[in-house]
Amino acid sequence: MRILSTSIATAVWVLLSSQESFGFSVRPTISHRMTTASIGSGTHGSTRLWASSPGNNDDDSRRDFLTRSLATAALASGGWFTGTGVGYVADPPAAAWALTGVKKVNAKLAGYGLPLVSNVPDGLTPLLEIYGKGVNRFPVLVQFNYPVTWVVTTPSNNVNGEDGTVQAGEYNKGDTATFFLYSEPGNIKDVTTQSKEFFEKALMRSIGQKGDNMYQNFKVTKLEPTVKDGKPYMIADFKYQLLTGAGFEVDRKGVASITSQGDAVEVLWAASTAIRYKKTEETLRNIVASFRCYADGLNFSDELVGSAASRGLDG
Repeated sequence: MRILSTSIATAVWVLLSSQESFGFSVRPTISHRMTTASIGSGTHGSTRLWASSPGNNDDDSRRDFLTRSLATAALASGGWFTGTGVGYVADPPAAAWALTGVKKVNAKLAGYGLPLVSNVPDGLTPLLEIYGKGVNRFPVLVQFNYPVTWVVTTPSNNVNGEDGTVQAGEYNKGDTATFFLYSEPGNIKDVTTQSKEFFEKALMRSIGQKGDNMYQNFKVTKLEPTVKDGKPYMIADFKYQLLTGAGFEVDRKGVASITSQGDAVEVLWAASTAIRYKKTEETLRNIVASFRCYADGLNFSDELVGSAASRGLDG
């Protein structure tokens, strides 16, 4: 793990600590309007920065100054700005290109004729992304709120297919929210009628995306059915032990929202370390409570990889 030089670390720290007095905040995000440099590079893409200030426009000079300064400091040292403090990550997450922000998300939802986002808790912002743009998956529209300080990642796509998932997290603290599409059961008209064993299997598949040997002692501790916008969802509390590559066992707790749209079961699970759970529980519950998933009756053709629109053709 590389470390910032003293002078650059000091410069970035000063900039970060001064953001409150400037009256605006810095967070890692994605934006097609970004004109500042990407921070970092490599096989996992890049993470970009912007600064946002409620009530100010995108040309706000203070925002531009801080964004450029942070980018310059990180680029000068050949590193990454993680968004949760000054430092480096050896394996940075891929850059995200999902829609974020209430206005942009609601504009897209309105175009699909779907319910709009409302009553977003303080400190959170909505995310809207199509999972399944590649030829190897069927498309599902994924929506949930996440903390503005978290880093967002989305699947990587090319004409050969799609890899990865939709995720947001404060990775250096172990707080994450991850989407998982469980295709084996197919469509289930009312997912809330399923057994506890069904949800245990769905969640274990979700957590074990990188292998079943990554966790142990998984247990669903509570199930609560609910209806969101006329669709059934099951809220599930769970806990497990994460097995690290260094041989440590990390107790983790989380909550998930499970539904079935299109030809699969969809899961959004959010978790943190058991030690942090008392502090993070409210946020994690707000995240999964905001989860919506749409598939049937929507036309995603212009946004799929390999479509005529994505290739710049007329149709």
